[in-house]
Amino acid sequence: MSRDHAATTDPDSTVSDGSTGRREAVEASVSDRFRRVSTGFTQRVEAVPPDRWESPAPCEGWVARDVVRHMVEWFPAFFLTIWEVPQPVVPSVDDDPAGAWAAVRDAIQDALDDPEVEARERDTPLGSSFASAVATGAIPDVLIHTWDLARATGLDETLDAEEISGLVATIEDMPFEAMESSGHYGPRVPAEAGADDQTRVLNAFGRRP
Repeated sequence: MSRDHAATTDPDSTVSDGSTGRREAVEASVSDRFRRVSTGFTQRVEAVPPDRWESPAPCEGWVARDVVRHMVEWFPAFFLTIWEVPQPVVPSVDDDPAGAWAAVRDAIQDALDDPEVEARERDTPLGSSFASAVATGAIPDVLIHTWDLARATGLDETLDAEEISGLVATIEDMPFEAMESSGHYGPRVPAEAGADDQTRVLNAFGRRP
């Protein structure tokens, strides 16, 4: 299995062998995974009540708007600039957080949907191809920050079950020291016995559900 298409299988993505009618699950591409996870984040962004954008977020010192600001600022700098992907016109997060996120989201999605861009190679800490870097860095970041935004604004905190399943299986392989030193994640929180998969993943990323 290549890094570019690793981590999850989508049970709803199936193919038929054409003779017996038997259906086989096929692996979800990084493009499909990003689309699914970013849709979850978009739904929360669009549902934030106007008076909740300044509500405290789980990340120390952040408010809800800063969750969007974080991704709108670092995603283009890493995922677009390094791979020579055209930069979108991004509205101010202060004025239009939903529009700012949509501009960045669409630029990354369009790049993933282009086979040439998806396969571009660069030497980066997150992976050697655009797709592998998105799988390693962007998808988990969007997933965890979906919970941050939901917690800050009183929205649904349920995260994508397939991505949670993939992450919980690799928790012990995560580079926790590097994650913490990056400033993107707090110190790992020990999971309590019997914790569900989502809680275990959130704990691993320094959250306390």
